[in-house]
Amino acid sequence: MTQTLYEVKQALLTIGEQLNKSENEIIQKAAAANADEGELKQLETEKQSLQYRFDLLQKQHDKLESEQLASLQKGQFTTTEDPKQKVTDAKAELIRKTMAKEAVSTEVYQVLGDNGSTGGGKFLPKTVANDILVEPLVKNPLREVSTITNIPNLEIPKVTFTLDDDDFIADTTTAKELESKGDTVSFGRHKFKVFTGISETILLGTNTNLVSTVENNLQSGVAAKERKVAFAQTPKTGEEHMSFYDKKEVKIKEVEGSDTYKAIKNAIADLHEDYRENAKIMMTYKDYLDIIEVLANGNATLYTAQPEQVLGKPVIFTDAAVIPVIGDFSYSHFNYDIGTQYEQDKDVKTGVNLFVVTAWFDHQIKLASAFRLAKKA
Repeated sequence: MTQTLYEVKQALLTIGEQLNKSENEIIQKAAAANADEGELKQLETEKQSLQYRFDLLQKQHDKLESEQLASLQKGQFTTTEDPKQKVTDAKAELIRKTMAKEAVSTEVYQVLGDNGSTGGGKFLPKTVANDILVEPLVKNPLREVSTITNIPNLEIPKVTFTLDDDDFIADTTTAKELESKGDTVSFGRHKFKVFTGISETILLGTNTNLVSTVENNLQSGVAAKERKVAFAQTPKTGEEHMSFYDKKEVKIKEVEGSDTYKAIKNAIADLHEDYRENAKIMMTYKDYLDIIEVLANGNATLYTAQPEQVLGKPVIFTDAAVIPVIGDFSYSHFNYDIGTQYEQDKDVKTGVNLFVVTAWFDHQIKLASAFRLAKKA
């Protein structure tokens, strides 16, 4: 039975661990004061046997890997049995075919989980979720606390439950908001593009390096876009409803205090208890240091305290939150619609080839009454 590359990798890993264990055992035995020469020779023989097996497997591994790479470069799809590697290879195939302006096979789209006529719609949703191989350069702190979905034409209720014997909402602010804005949220389609440069070295390299590089850059671009629209002080036309700072559509209540610390405290207290329980604080690190400097008053102990101990609620830092936002961030919801497109372009200034992803998304603040803005008077 022919061994797959994945199986050889696993065997190579196992023998490598055994070889490493054998080498450590020899060192320990040889360093002992009562070391037995015969036992050491036996251990050395076992090590040589393991090394011989390891070298054979390494040669087989290198041969299979080069054959697989050559197969991909000829436009033939991978035959790996490892599910994760199969997805990585499919993504690499999609990228290479797009860059070469060639048609992508139906099999590639199926491996990526998309059987539609356009294909590939599952690539970006995976990228913007958590299926990445390396950490992104840019992060959106809202991803840790917001709701993220990938549902076309999404429409959801603002309040998740009501009582059959209740005809009012306990929080009057929420009740007024539902009356004025309606009790459902409909997500739209707002187009954006992410460009990632790919060098020839990366494009001709291994599938893992290619996919990790592209997904890292895509994730960074998506995170930057999400963060930008959510904290835009002057939102673009049509994107006003996405920003916590919008004063026309979203209109989150502003709570003042004589300084930033008191403004945050007042904002937390002003939240209805239904939202206060799960509230978090999104603010800049500079504002937090200013608060510590005032509160510490020369006492260094406060500088080592956790932000939650100082402000009473979990704190998430981002330079984008120029005005602290306090609230239940589960009411911040990002949704990605279907129809992702892939294109190839070239930066004429640098000559670098670009892999371009066009996608559609929306950010809805489902209940403005679940948030407060803390402003220094």
